[in-house]
Amino acid sequence: MGAVSYLVDNWSFDPFLILVLVLVAWHELGLARLARRSRPERTRQRRIRSLLFYSGLAVLLIAVESPIDYWADDYFFAHMFQHLLLMFAAPTLVVAGAPWQPVLDGLPGRAGRAATAAVLRDAWSRPLRAIAGFLLRPWVSVSLFSVVMLVWHIPALFNLARQNQAVHIWLAHGSFFVAGVLFWLQFIPSPPFQRRMPLVPQAVALIGTNLVMWMLAMAMSIFSQNAWYSVYSHVPGVTLPPFADQEIGAAILWVCGDVWAIPALIYVVRRLVNEDGGVSAAIDQILHGGASGSGWASSSRRVPPGSTAPPLRPPAGPSS
Repeated sequence: MGAVSYLVDNWSFDPFLILVLVLVAWHELGLARLARRSRPERTRQRRIRSLLFYSGLAVLLIAVESPIDYWADDYFFAHMFQHLLLMFAAPTLVVAGAPWQPVLDGLPGRAGRAATAAVLRDAWSRPLRAIAGFLLRPWVSVSLFSVVMLVWHIPALFNLARQNQAVHIWLAHGSFFVAGVLFWLQFIPSPPFQRRMPLVPQAVALIGTNLVMWMLAMAMSIFSQNAWYSVYSHVPGVTLPPFADQEIGAAILWVCGDVWAIPALIYVVRRLVNEDGGVSAAIDQILHGGASGSGWASSSRRVPPGSTAPPLRPPAGPSS
């Protein structure tokens, strides 16, 4: 019964659950409107994607309302698992679910099309377009992912977030999720967004991001002798030593991060092999791309010498 109580007790039901339910209803309304003017195969594709999107929302709820969130206040390793759900599991499912167009079409009347047109063409939205275009640049999205991961594990900022709920929920958790979405948009098809990151830089980005996670995990375990985070020292009722807790958290970061990064890397390498006809050619391209550092904003298709393709762009507007 003790093990069961860890799973069924300490669930929270805050307004975020209501927000998710409203978003699901909104998304369903958009799907229904799109189905009335789309081909049956497109409707089926959107329905399949919607299941991925709803799975991503479910993972978000598990991360912030399940016992994981409760035990994260007492155990660092639970907090690390929560961070991985927010940066890896939930964003990959949401991006794969491609909720963007259904959400726009769920707006009342023609408001979705009008809002899209205004954001894409009106003068007032130029700063928004500039910010979005900058954040969607491959090197910005990839770098931001690692920066967010590293910054929020600086002891002073981690302790601040742990002690201040507003900082914890809106800044830390919010930045984890947003950085995750921007990062995985570079690798996972999410119509109507168009990926422009070449395969070789995709592989280099995945390897580099994984190395950053490994370095952080090793810094917290192998290369440390003391616990970093004072908020987990002398927690009432917790007998697990803080440094042992930190070592378990580092192992979770190392292993669970690989659960997403390595399959994604294998998928990218397989696509490279199919294009170039051999594993050695694909590895040579990855090593050459990593050494040169070029091509981050080019198309995944072959680009003629002297020309480049644009970075990942936001959708041009709703379509059937």
